[in-house]
Amino acid sequence: MLLENRVAVVTGAGRGIGRQFALELAAQGAAVVVNDLGVSLRGDADEEDAATAVCREIEAGGGRAVPSHESVTDYAAAQRIIATAVDSFGQIDILVNNAGIVRDRTLVKMEEEDFDAVIATHLKGAFNCTRHAAPLMKEAGYGRIVNVTSSAGLRGNFGQTNYGAAKAGLMGMTFVWALELAKAGITVNAIAPAGATRMTAALAGEGEVDPRLDPAMNAPLVAFLASDRAGHVNGQLFGRTDFSYSLFQHPKQIAWMHKDGGWDTESVAEQFDTMLGQHLQTVGMVMPSGLTQDAARK
Repeated sequence: MLLENRVAVVTGAGRGIGRQFALELAAQGAAVVVNDLGVSLRGDADEEDAATAVCREIEAGGGRAVPSHESVTDYAAAQRIIATAVDSFGQIDILVNNAGIVRDRTLVKMEEEDFDAVIATHLKGAFNCTRHAAPLMKEAGYGRIVNVTSSAGLRGNFGQTNYGAAKAGLMGMTFVWALELAKAGITVNAIAPAGATRMTAALAGEGEVDPRLDPAMNAPLVAFLASDRAGHVNGQLFGRTDFSYSLFQHPKQIAWMHKDGGWDTESVAEQFDTMLGQHLQTVGMVMPSGLTQDAARK
């Protein structure tokens, strides 16, 4: 077991991909704080206690787990999430920032509340939890942080201004935290998972779920990144397509247009197509063959 004697916090772990993360981390020996506020996809109140249900699954398999029902969007509540790990198991070694909601609308139909709620859960929630976990990890000289991003943020996806912005922001925070925390023995990576969950159920349609969208297939990579054996992996963006894991290239310059002394508008207009225009890139998510964008997105 790769994670024996380690303690993990997984946010948004009551259902879907987050649940699979929690189950796999526990199967690999970690004690797990299963954090889930218990809300609908929009973030509205839901009476189902999904966090406790996942803890029972873990315990039935011989693992250790405790539920947390705090909201990642609240700074003080996020501190209590991390404190639950320390109070229950004595330490915090692993943090998987997975909590999220969706409120999809096109730009001209999106309300301010829809934007703020999604940003607060995905982006600020990840900051809140990491801000409280990182000092404890630094003190211990060890830590593994995995941020759950999405191709919607890395490539763009129709109708997801709020979600795409949050997921792109998680990419940026991953890079910054990887630089800031490396000397303390802490790694920070991100994964853009794929899976058929309640987030995609209405879009994927009826019938048998394509095996390529099994949410459990994301978990082994996260468990590896959470382990001692991944100490050399830091500041990386991973994804999953079909039955494969992928590594994203970091954003970088791919073409230049240079003119001694600098440019004026007329010369830019004259030279742009021959110097930069031929390198323009396609916007949008790249899907496995036979799958729609909506059916495969996280």
